Amino acid sequence: MAPSFSLIFLSVSVLVSATAACPASDRAALLAFRSALSEPYLGIFSSWTGHDCCSRWYGVSCDPATGRVADITLRGESEDPILVRAGRSGGIMSGRISPEICRLDRLTTLVVADWKRISGPIPPCITSLPLLRILDLTGNRLTGPLPADIGRLSRLTVLNVADNKLSGSIPGSLPSLSSLMHLDLSNNLLSGQIPSNFGGLRMLSRALLARNKISGPIPASIGSMARLADLDLAGNQISGEVPAALGSMPVLSSLYLDGNRISGRIPAAIIGSRGLGMLNLSRNALEGEIPDAFTPRSYFMVLDISYNRLRGHVPRTLSSAAYIGHLDLSHNHLCGPIPNGSNFDHLEATSFAGNDCLCGTPLPACG
Repeated sequence: MAPSFSLIFLSVSVLVSATAACPASDRAALLAFRSALSEPYLGIFSSWTGHDCCSRWYGVSCDPATGRVADITLRGESEDPILVRAGRSGGIMSGRISPEICRLDRLTTLVVADWKRISGPIPPCITSLPLLRILDLTGNRLTGPLPADIGRLSRLTVLNVADNKLSGSIPGSLPSLSSLMHLDLSNNLLSGQIPSNFGGLRMLSRALLARNKISGPIPASIGSMARLADLDLAGNQISGEVPAALGSMPVLSSLYLDGNRISGRIPAAIIGSRGLGMLNLSRNALEGEIPDAFTPRSYFMVLDISYNRLRGHVPRTLSSAAYIGHLDLSHNHLCGPIPNGSNFDHLEATSFAGNDCLCGTPLPACG
């Protein structure tokens, strides 16, 4: 039986759809994006020729169902063959991120990372991309603020703008990113306070905000983040006390609060946490005694509370911990004998230096 006209028409339509070039509007937006950038060494954009931007354009991929540009991934530091062939471990690209990128309204991934010299602001219109899931602009020289209405990106799972020169405050809309799983704002010039409702980021597993100029307290709402595994607020100007609720977070494994202006006492719940394996509270203004709250389940690869104002003895329960790797209690006002036990056998005197009257191995014997 001869195939029907409708079946032939459907087959031809599918074939044309599968081989169609990307829309002219997407191609024009990509070329405008390219024209604002300069990459002189690797020829990153040498493949951006011809009418079909979905075929062999370096770093560009399209949705096979629609033919629309879905992903742009341009990394200056990777093991990509284009870097290997050039004999370089990284690339250098200058220029700016053109607002024309916002014409790609089906974009799900935008990665323009580790090019070292891309400057200018993050285009505010980036928040108009309804399908954006990954925004990675790390390792450039971007300036200006984060877009105020970044919370509009309801599907965003990764926001990485680390290692730039971004300034201004953390947008109040950021906790509205209901799908966000990875947040990295570290190594910028961000100031102001962390939004009080930061804990509304229920899906977040990593919050990296280190080495900015962030001030104010640690929001109590963070203690309710059931999926947060890594919290890094080091090297800021954060003040107030450590919320005790951080010690009850179910999956928190690393907590870095070093190099701030945190005061008050160390909550016993932090020391007694079953999940924390990396704890750095050094270089703050913590007072009182170290809570005697270690248990046989305590397992610290890093425990650093040096350069504070702590007094009293080294907790005896520290001997009962399952494992203590790197321990630093130096430069406080601790006194008395250092407990015995396997957790102390590998430690050197520097772990206890600069205290008032500690004694015993690895320091001189008690008199």
